[in-house]
Amino acid sequence: MANLLELTSQGDVATITDESQLSKVKLMDPQQLYELWERQPWQSHTIDFTQDREDWASLSDEDKDYVVWFLSSFFIGEERVATQFNGLVGAYETQSEEHFLTTQQVDEARHAQHFNNFYANVVGYDGTFEQRLERAREDLNDAFKHLFDDVLVDANRRLLADPTDLEAKVDFVTTYHMVIEGTLALTGQHTLTKVFEERGILPGFLEGFRMISQDEHRHVAFGTWFLQQKAKDPALRARIQRTLQELIPVAAGVLTPKGFELGESYEILGVSSDEVHGFAFTALTRRLKVIGVSLAPSEEEAVPA
Repeated sequence: MANLLELTSQGDVATITDESQLSKVKLMDPQQLYELWERQPWQSHTIDFTQDREDWASLSDEDKDYVVWFLSSFFIGEERVATQFNGLVGAYETQSEEHFLTTQQVDEARHAQHFNNFYANVVGYDGTFEQRLERAREDLNDAFKHLFDDVLVDANRRLLADPTDLEAKVDFVTTYHMVIEGTLALTGQHTLTKVFEERGILPGFLEGFRMISQDEHRHVAFGTWFLQQKAKDPALRARIQRTLQELIPVAAGVLTPKGFELGESYEILGVSSDEVHGFAFTALTRRLKVIGVSLAPSEEEAVPA
């Protein structure tokens, strides 16, 4: 029987194409994920953007606008998660979990560095790292700001206040690993990677982006493992369901490009809204099937808050 790494990318069950395998998989634990991280180092500052500058200059203004919109969400998102992750690191339950979570915070900082390098060397945003972040923030919509500046920040504060608060930890992992990374980041990565590969452009950016995607799949594998363990408790399983039901509409708003309303069909960079939302939904439902959580719980499953 194939092992999990042969069936998936980085142990992330959402990348299993044969869904009959979902009920059979044994998830990787934090120690295994830490060891996987050690085997996969990369450096953001060694990437060559020479060809990217030529490719960027050849893009239409409209395509540049949409690419910048996509990338602004990643750039600000990586900065937000890198600075709002220490609560989860401090809430570790085992040494292996602490060590893996520490690697994840380092990964997020490296991802932010990659986007900063691209903005500085290819897009042409002058100034400091902080000034580029502020300029990128102008492209964000209200749903993004609510999820990253309100929901994520509050989840981190609760864990900082009490690292032993298991409900707060479940809320954080559901928000961060299932919604922000699993639903938003990996969907955006899939979409942009497909566009750039089909056009044969921005090879330096893609080099780093593929490594970021590799890291993110590994992170989401941890979140899936953690929530699978906690979902054995009916009250925590119901809590995961409620959090997802609250945040999925917010995530849909984050995925809505500028110039469009929530629920409105669109096509940007040759990719349709149906394709974007379909990828996100399929990936999330595969993970939830392994976790043991339904997006629409039955009355028997519902547990009062």
